[in-house]
Amino acid sequence: MTDVVDSDELLRRMHRARSRALEEGRHWRARSEELRSTDPEASREAAVRTVAYEAVLRVLDEVLTPGRNAR
Repeated sequence: MTDVVDSDELLRRMHRARSRALEEGRHWRARSEELRSTDPEASREAAVRTVAYEAVLRVLDEVLTPGRNAR
């Protein structure tokens, strides 16, 4: 990660990271629900991952569109 990138490339990378965080959050949420009745421990693990990806998503949203999601 020592390459110098211009602002457009940095913005593209952040948008890709946001899309990936959204996908991963959905995946882990579904996995948590799927495991809830059969494996509660794995369901909790998936729920923790869901929360982590949601946090990443909130940070990237604020970086990419400051103030848009202000509470």
